[in-house]
This record gives sequence, structure tokens and C-alpha cells, in this order.
Amino acid sequence: MNVISRARLGAVLGAAVLGVGVFAAPALADPPAGDYRVLAGAGSDTTQDVLNGIGDAVDGGRTIASYNATPTGTVKTREVNCEIARPNGSSAGVTALNTAVDTNSGCLDFARSSRGPADTSTSQDLTFIPFAKDAVSVAVRDDSALNNDLDLTTAQLAAIFRCDAGARVLNGVTLTPLLPQLNSGTRTFFLGRIGVTEAQVGSCVATMQEHNGLALDTAGDIAPYSIAQYISQVTNVVEDRHGATALGRIDGSEPFTAEGTLNTGFVYNRDVYNVVPTAKLTDPVIDAVFTGTDSKVCTAVSAGQSVIEKYGFGRIDHCGDTTDPALKGER
Repeated sequence: MNVISRARLGAVLGAAVLGVGVFAAPALADPPAGDYRVLAGAGSDTTQDVLNGIGDAVDGGRTIASYNATPTGTVKTREVNCEIARPNGSSAGVTALNTAVDTNSGCLDFARSSRGPADTSTSQDLTFIPFAKDAVSVAVRDDSALNNDLDLTTAQLAAIFRCDAGARVLNGVTLTPLLPQLNSGTRTFFLGRIGVTEAQVGSCVATMQEHNGLALDTAGDIAPYSIAQYISQVTNVVEDRHGATALGRIDGSEPFTAEGTLNTGFVYNRDVYNVVPTAKLTDPVIDAVFTGTDSKVCTAVSAGQSVIEKYGFGRIDHCGDTTDPALKGER
């Protein structure tokens, strides 16, 4: 079994944070209808909940409107002429932000992204501003034989998601691998870490909405999963959609610390970002909300606790940094 079971993880985190009210009602999925705040953003499923929490904690909930990745359909971000297709995933959010910039619509001011820029060679139109640490492990059902001291290597994962013939069975179970939806930053990140291109993804791989453990409904299911999302789901900080899943080790690396928090040194760790138009970095509201370690995103507190940590993420000393040229790009 995993070193920290689902039940123990909940108990450990619960004991650690009950005193600061972490089990209060989760932040709203979207701002209430007609609540058009100063800044509007959308995109990543991974960071939608923590941005909802930050939006509620900052300026009495008046400044940041963060719209969830699901359900499908449209979302209205401004009172007039801003009913747009709801962006589902980091790439969808970045694309929607680019569209807002190109058309000067004002419909979106930032995008949520769990990946860095896809292209830094031809444009510096967008700046990816890191604000927290996450990591990605793999989830399996906790009642499956796959969850028997699960510890996969990167080479094994590459073979599994290429659907190589010799990698289709593990612990006597036929594997049914799943990947997050297209446009998911987690999908892009995970495939990059295991060294598999989109063209190499095997025909045995199905698609699921990322970080939704309810989609793992057969014994052979295996999928990448945000560790921060898993922690916040298990502890009921957000809607609990982890289902019957458990997280395994990768290359011997443990997803959780002994206290049940995110292991920020996990082998597949990553920064997560808020993306803003580079030309808007000097805007006083954008600057105050996103830029620097003293920004409102980086310092948001709820009931005496860092909102970033409340939602299962790790804090970083470069939160709000806008100086890294490798984080400017994307067109």
C-alpha cells in the first residue's frame, strides 16, 4: 500500500489544520452571476480552486474573479459582450487570454496555467508568473492490485502511455491508462516528464477530466494526478472528487511528507502560474495582485493560514517573480 493511505492522509492533515479552520466551506466555483470583479481569469483545472480561495480572501472578494474549467458551455466575465466559451485547461486559458488581448475585448485579464510557456522563441507577449509549487504523481484505485506498493519508474510510465505490448499488465492487472483532456497543462507536463510526445500516445489511452478520481472506475485505470489537488480533495477543502483513488511513488519518490503535505521535492514537481499580458505588468492592479513576493496572490491568508498551503500547494520563494526571460512567450 502507499506509505500514507488515503484515510491516514486525511487524518494527518485534519489534525494539523483543524485549528485554523481549513474545513470551512470551499470557495465558490464561479463568482455569483452579475458579480463582475476587477480582474477576470480562467484556464487550469489544477489551480482553479486555489485561485477561487485567493479571490475570496483578497480585498473582500472584490478584485479577483476566477472561473472554473468546467462545466462545458459559456461563461460571462463582464456585463457586456463577454460571454465566452469556458476555457478548460491551461492551454485553453492561455489561448482565450491571447484572444482577449488581440481583440482588446477586456473579457479576460489573466489565465491560470499549470505549465510554463509553450513557445518563448517568437513572442514575449505573455508573462507566466509563478505563485506555488505542485507535483504530479499517478493515481490508481485503492482497491486494485495496482495499489500494492506502487512504485513506477519513468521508463515504465513511458511504456504504459505508449501502450507498449510488454507494459500492458502490472501486478496481474491489465492496464487501462487515462490522460487529462486536451488543452490540459497537466497532460502537457506529464507527457514531457515521461518523454512521450502527443504523437506517441498509444491507442489504448482514454481521456478524462483531469484530477477527477471518479473517472477511475475499473481495476486497471491509471492516470496522472496533481498531488495538491488530491490533498485538497481528500481533506474536503474542495469538492471531493478523488473517488477510490490512491497515489503511488515514481522513481522511488514519495508524493507526501510524513505530515501528509505535498512533498515539494517529488520527482515530478512543477511551478504553477498566473499568466498576464507582458504589457500589463506595469498596470497598478495587475502589479499589486500578481507581482512580487508581497503581491496579494502570494500573501493571501484565510483564517490565519496561507491560502496556497490550505489548498495543498507548496509555497515558493520566487512567488510573483516576473524577471525570468524563460517565462515570457506564447503566441
